[in-house]
Amino acid sequence: MARWSGRHGTAAGAVAGLLLLSACGGAQEEQGSTLSQAREEGSITVGFAGEAPYSFEEDGELTGAAVDLHRAIFQELGIQELEGVNTEFGSLIPGLSADRFDAVSAGMSILPERCEQAAFGDPEFMYTTALLVPEGNPRGLQTLDDVAADPQVRLVTMTGAIEGDYADALGIENTEVGGPQDGMDAVVNGRADVFALGGIALNWMEQQNPDAPIEVTESYVQEIDGVPQVGAGATVFRTEDQELRDAYNEQLARIVGDEQRYLELMSPYGITAQERPDGSVTTEQLCAGELEQEAGPTASAG
Repeated sequence: MARWSGRHGTAAGAVAGLLLLSACGGAQEEQGSTLSQAREEGSITVGFAGEAPYSFEEDGELTGAAVDLHRAIFQELGIQELEGVNTEFGSLIPGLSADRFDAVSAGMSILPERCEQAAFGDPEFMYTTALLVPEGNPRGLQTLDDVAADPQVRLVTMTGAIEGDYADALGIENTEVGGPQDGMDAVVNGRADVFALGGIALNWMEQQNPDAPIEVTESYVQEIDGVPQVGAGATVFRTEDQELRDAYNEQLARIVGDEQRYLELMSPYGITAQERPDGSVTTEQLCAGELEQEAGPTASAG
């Protein structure tokens, strides 16, 4: 989006021009910004990839954890309406750069190569791992380290998900399945003892299948060779939209800093206190590649 800047007057009108600039130059500078336009129009458009529980359509309505968070924040910024453009995950940042939408709402992982293309907001979700096991957790499994300690445990992971890499690094034999439903079915049907995936995705699945004889363990951050595998998802903005990103981050900090408010918005989508950012991991660190990072709960969320 174009931005307006103050202009110097001619020599004949220098005094008047300077007075005008000092009085309203800031307003002129902001006039064409994405934030000011969205406030004026009362609406902002986000790109999403149709992935539950982050942002998806249900009965024709845009919903999800990222969407509810955005609605709360943008309303605080004076923007009442949130519109969505559905696109493939890999097209979200290109679509943002092409002005198809004003921000990306997809729980996108903060990765160095992406930070070169766009501006990420502060972390909104910390990506964790959890285990889906039979009801009652008969083997007492809590982490993949427990799985590694018992060679009789049959593990399934999802193709493209980071948990398969964790299993390989820990020396665990695992069978890949095509999607979350396949993983749950394998456990329910007795073909596997445990399904490892991102905590957010598994908690959402448990909520959507209340009659299934399963349970999900508490989310945690997996360690490989003593190194925590840290990852976070955030909203994405155009690089030039620093004003919008900073205003968004300010409101986000208020929500994230209030655990009750955060969980009020997030818990309906399977997001727990374990996924609430605590400030120990920053966007700057993740963009710089200073931390071990995971790709998120699924290949697309990554």
